Amino acid sequence: MSAPAALGAYITHRGPLHAIRPGAKLLGLFAFAIAVLAAKGWISALLALAIGVALALIAGLRGRDFWRVARTFALIGVPLFAFQTWNAGWERGTEVIADLLALIFAASAVTASTRASDMLETIAWALTPLQRFGVDTERIALTFSLAIRMIPAVQELSRETLLAARARGLERSLRARTVPLVLRTVSQAQLTGQALAARGIGDEQAP
Repeated sequence: MSAPAALGAYITHRGPLHAIRPGAKLLGLFAFAIAVLAAKGWISALLALAIGVALALIAGLRGRDFWRVARTFALIGVPLFAFQTWNAGWERGTEVIADLLALIFAASAVTASTRASDMLETIAWALTPLQRFGVDTERIALTFSLAIRMIPAVQELSRETLLAARARGLERSLRARTVPLVLRTVSQAQLTGQALAARGIGDEQAP
């Protein structure tokens, strides 16, 4: 049985999204995000969520992948839904949660259907005009690369934290699931920074 794909990981799959150029997909994702944020109402949000799910399916994500997203998102989604419902009603709570999930699935569809190297080359090319203003485009591309690679890493940390809490009988404790996850994520970020510094990345001195 194959393991579910992590968001942020490329999926070898021949489909319509895989055939589209990375630049076009990034522009499409940007336009989709604007449309989701501009549209108001829970019905529009559910429609956007349906589109996001459809894109993720086309990109090769399957049922177990969606379950992992829902389980991870529940850590912030459930409290956020409760807060929005308490303040503005269930319609607003549904709109906020559906909008966020729609963007997550749409973004995962882009990353799942685009090799990281192709995406970074596209980003670096788009930022090329900024070089004349002294912008370090390679460093920006590296930042995008690290962000993309951290998505599946954080998901794996979340899964391990949930399993550890379940082993102690604390799977229903929000504190037992979130505090270790935050601490381990910060630790992972620090280790990544130390690894980059050991390779002389980020220590360049300005002339």
